[in-house]
Amino acid sequence: MSKHTLSVLVENTPGILARIAALFSRRGFNIDSLAVGVTEHPGISRITIVVDGASTPLEQVIKQTSKLVEVLRAMEIAPSVAIARELVLVKVRADNETRSQIIEIVQLFRAKAVDVSPETITIEATGSSDRLEAMLRMLEPFGIKELVQSGTIAIGRGARSLSRQKSGASSRPAWPAIA
Repeated sequence: MSKHTLSVLVENTPGILARIAALFSRRGFNIDSLAVGVTEHPGISRITIVVDGASTPLEQVIKQTSKLVEVLRAMEIAPSVAIARELVLVKVRADNETRSQIIEIVQLFRAKAVDVSPETITIEATGSSDRLEAMLRMLEPFGIKELVQSGTIAIGRGARSLSRQKSGASSRPAWPAIA
């Protein structure tokens, strides 16, 4: 089993996220990460899904997902041609003695302190999941009070774009092609 990152363009309609998640659940895939956000086109969202599983049944789930009326396009993004990032906000215990050590770690990982209080520092960091896990391991000895992490978002490298007109979709609203 291995991690797979999928990108799905959908029309913004109620219930589409639940229907897509149900497809994965019925096929026995656990969704490790799920991120949804609007795209450059009004009324269209991109869903990024990270699952752990075998490739063969995953292909079937992608095909079934593509058949949903609101789905404009669904595909797997290979790690070799993707830029993937996550966001983490972490609140760490900090006092006068440890604050400078924590700031050094923040700088090492090119993160930033977004809130400082007499007892804590809140850090914002973006990057690959491996990089964020490494930073969290270094911060752990200071005492992590609170942590929130986004799902993975990913985009393909180079000029190719997922956001282009789907051919043969006459019943769906047209949306601009991206070069």
